[in-house]
Amino acid sequence: MRDLDLLPKAHLHLHFTGSMRIATLAELADGYGVRLPAALLDGDPLRVPADERGWFRFQRLYDAARACVRGEADMRRVLTEAVADDAAEGSGRLEIQVDPTSYAPFVGGITPALEIVLDAARTAGTTYGVDVGVVVAASRMRHPLEARTLARLAARHAGDGPGQVVGFGLSNDERRGETPEFAPAFALARRAGLALVPHGGELLGPTHVDAVLDHLTPDRLGHGVRAAEDPAVLERLVTHGVALEVCPASNVSLGVYAEPGQVPLRTLVDAGARVALGADDPLLFGSRLTAQYETARTVHGFDDSELAELARSSIRASRASGTTQARLLAGVDSWLATPDPDPVPPTRAGGPPHPSAAG
Repeated sequence: MRDLDLLPKAHLHLHFTGSMRIATLAELADGYGVRLPAALLDGDPLRVPADERGWFRFQRLYDAARACVRGEADMRRVLTEAVADDAAEGSGRLEIQVDPTSYAPFVGGITPALEIVLDAARTAGTTYGVDVGVVVAASRMRHPLEARTLARLAARHAGDGPGQVVGFGLSNDERRGETPEFAPAFALARRAGLALVPHGGELLGPTHVDAVLDHLTPDRLGHGVRAAEDPAVLERLVTHGVALEVCPASNVSLGVYAEPGQVPLRTLVDAGARVALGADDPLLFGSRLTAQYETARTVHGFDDSELAELARSSIRASRASGTTQARLLAGVDSWLATPDPDPVPPTRAGGPPHPSAAG
């Protein structure tokens, strides 16, 4: 079958700390004399239940990794390696999420923290040939006024070019915070022309997807998979053109679904949703971007034409320039035009080959 690393794609759901290589984390921890939990270093995907205890374990591991990033050099290294890893997997556009609050104490504030990330994004993007934008993400665990502060910071650095802020998000446990209280921050970001990309519809179901649509008016929704449980909510997403950043590995690792085949990727695509596959936090979930496409192929039965369409969807849902989108889309066409070296139709999860796989 065609090499998925060679399929041009956009990566729209990747968190800064969660993008770290295990070897880099181990080296940073050793340098700072930090003893890390074994679960961060063993390379096995995290598996926790989809309850507050499971989220606490995930957050504890994430915080332990983040505590090893303690200055400008560390931040630049993490960003540069994330871009290099994306380039190796065919990603021509990366929109990486960062909460500068986490790194501010080490570099003199949230403004220099963000500016370091932006500068590193420009440099790494040029080095590896990846168009890199940054999404500033607020946290549901903090007061909504902090989200407004971050929205203003994001607005000051907004732009369409490489190494600029292209979006504003809201991450962390969906069960925390009141969604309507974050609406003023998102209104600030929208006035600045930023893409609105909050998380929603993973730990909570379609009712929360409705709430996010009502109050935050997203352009894209981080995850959104639980919308598949309510056809009316899914249709609302499709009608409003809200793209879904679907991260199959994290859905399983966080206990939302017991097995990869239960992730409703086929349901979302067949309903007409725009889907962009993402890796979320490869450090914890054990797989990067190409692995998500491999799951679509081997578990959900997507043939190469359908995988190409997923890649196109990711590119079109990005904030890349028209020129960059056209280049990447042409690359997808070229990938698909290359003869398939192994034309065996994939098998759908729980059933026969999808009809589109015939021939």
